[in-house]
Amino acid sequence: MLQPKKTKFRRQQKGKMKGNANRGNTIAFGSFGIKALESSWITGRQIEAARIAVTRKMQRQGQIWIRIFPDKPITKKPAEVRMGKGKGAPEGFVARVTPGRILFEAEGIPFDLAKEALRLAAQKLPIKTKFIVRHDYDFNE
Repeated sequence: MLQPKKTKFRRQQKGKMKGNANRGNTIAFGSFGIKALESSWITGRQIEAARIAVTRKMQRQGQIWIRIFPDKPITKKPAEVRMGKGKGAPEGFVARVTPGRILFEAEGIPFDLAKEALRLAAQKLPIKTKFIVRHDYDFNE
C-alpha cells in the first residue's frame, strides 16, 4: 500500500478542495491517461486496486505511471467515543485530487487495450474520470 516513509507531522487538518488542478494536468510520460473530473480524496488502497486492475489487463506489456501519491494523513476516532479528548489516531493516507489531474498514464500498448485497462482502473476509483490520449498520438501505428 502506498504511503510516505515518514512525515514531518503525524496529523493534518482537513483543508479545502477548491479549484482545478494547476499541476499534473497534462500527459507527461505515456500516450494514454485517465483524468479526474471531480475533486476527492483517493486512498492508498484505491490507488493500489486500480494499479492491479491495469497491470492484470495489460499482461506485462507496456508501462504505466501513477501520477498521484497519498501523502495526507487521515485520522479517525474509535467507534462510540465521546466528543473532545483531542484528535484521533492516524488511520491511513490519501491523495488530494482536483478536477483536471492526470491519475494514471500508459504507454507501449494498442489504443483498444489501453482504453479497456484504464476503464477498469477508473472503476476502482471513487470519482468520475475521462480517458484521454496524447495530442500527437498516431492512431495508424
